[in-house]
Amino acid sequence: MTTENNDKEELVDQVVTENHESAIESADNLTPEQKLEEDLANEKDKFLRLFAEFENYKRRTSKERLDLFKTANQEVLQAMLPVMDDFDRAIIEIKKSEDDVLLKGVELIYEKLKSTLFAKGLEEVEVKSGDIFNADFAEAITQIPAPSPNFKGKIVDVIEKGYKLGDKIIRFPKVVIGQ
Repeated sequence: MTTENNDKEELVDQVVTENHESAIESADNLTPEQKLEEDLANEKDKFLRLFAEFENYKRRTSKERLDLFKTANQEVLQAMLPVMDDFDRAIIEIKKSEDDVLLKGVELIYEKLKSTLFAKGLEEVEVKSGDIFNADFAEAITQIPAPSPNFKGKIVDVIEKGYKLGDKIIRFPKVVIGQ
């Protein structure tokens, strides 16, 4: 196999040498004006390639910058998600106590927090009981026997809400599916 590679390398070297020699011969046959035109064409080609490379660089860095701005708050928003979960649980428990004043106060604070986070780009991933389970958008915690034939392969209960930032899911909803 190494002899084949050596033969191929020798053939490539020969072709490159012949092309280089023919380019030198043709360059010798050119008038000074033609040489200058050829040099100018080469320089224009270099310039255009460099310009295109720079434009690609600018486009790539601006896209990276936009992506960074979109997800810059991701860590802070992820840290706030357990607080949102605690508010959800607190509201459920306060509703059981039938203390309307306390419920209204907690709901006001919760709505203010929720609207602030949503203004920063946070969105809730919409899944509900009865939806078909899709592993791309939800995380199955467990499977239980389906309460009815309608719930086979579908979401029976949503244990924890999921959230996304822009198009990226930063926390998948945790669900129970029927088997």
